[in-house]
Amino acid sequence: MAQRLGQISGHLSNIHSRGLLAGEVAIITGAAQGIGRSAAITFAREGAKVVVSDLDEKKAQLVVDEIKAFGGDAIAVGGDVSADEFPKKILDATISKYGKLNHIVNNAGFTYDKMLHTLPDDAWDIIQKVHVRAPFRLIRAAAPHMRIKGNTENRSIINVSSTSGLHGNIGQANYAAAKSAVIGLTKTIAKEWGPFGVRANAIAFGLVHTRLTQAKEEGAIIEIEGKKVALGIPGIGAGANQPGPKAYPLIPLARGASPDEAANGVLFLASSLASFVSGHTLEVTGGAGI
Repeated sequence: MAQRLGQISGHLSNIHSRGLLAGEVAIITGAAQGIGRSAAITFAREGAKVVVSDLDEKKAQLVVDEIKAFGGDAIAVGGDVSADEFPKKILDATISKYGKLNHIVNNAGFTYDKMLHTLPDDAWDIIQKVHVRAPFRLIRAAAPHMRIKGNTENRSIINVSSTSGLHGNIGQANYAAAKSAVIGLTKTIAKEWGPFGVRANAIAFGLVHTRLTQAKEEGAIIEIEGKKVALGIPGIGAGANQPGPKAYPLIPLARGASPDEAANGVLFLASSLASFVSGHTLEVTGGAGI
């Protein structure tokens, strides 16, 4: 018995030493900051070769520099995920550098909040384009590199959804619809690509402390198709940054998540720890929504 426990302990130690994603190649979009940045660094620390993609290529390169500083392997690919040429651009760069592709994490996105009765068509259309059309087009383009008979390597698609997609949210008709659509897309991929050994899962985040969830009054903006879009939650107030049931009455853990905590959920779905998990939506919410 002691010998068997020793073998198990040695096996787990060996897994840790080489990393959960050792030798695997992952594309992560929206990876210059927030959850995407944390996921890129987490994946690299677990042995993955990471394609760090973002609208801001200079910021993406800074993440690559961080990864290389601790001995990881990564490249930066800038570009707008919603652009027609984007899938070919990033896949060409990935295959040219690494020769294969194991994981796609469709993380890029933003919010463009308006109440339903004041929501203009362009605010609806751009959110669908970035959160639904862009992941679909990248996944479709990646089919020749992932949908391969007889390939036994660990391969997965991870699409970022949200509790807004599960339950709806005031002021987010466009975002909630898009994040709900992502779940349907994910389940379909799981059914179509499962026979080729490719897993597909979504991850629905609750409150994670990033620029999308900070106070809108702090002034974070993103420029999309020439328009400046304000990010954040209006009137959230300084007290929301302090943990406790009064600040977070709807979250049983009484706090929001850090980007690193969110990234750990993504890592789980990509890793072989989730080797028989497909078509699932993992809720990383601190218990909110139960």
